[in-house]
Amino acid sequence: MSSIYKVIEIIGGSEKSWEDAAKKAVEIAAKSLKEIRVAEVKELDMRIEEGKVVEYRVKLRVSFKYTP
Repeated sequence: MSSIYKVIEIIGGSEKSWEDAAKKAVEIAAKSLKEIRVAEVKELDMRIEEGKVVEYRVKLRVSFKYTP
């Protein structure tokens, strides 16, 4: 039997870095998604307040094994 994978997009944020934002997003998603295989960075942005960066945000495309 062959495997089927589903792909979704998730967004993570961190006050430290884009890398930290991506890591946190995958770790949180892994609590409810089984068998995550790949996380691909699609977009990076920052939230700015009063001229200062307050949050790094990353949009990820995540694939995981689909089990109906």
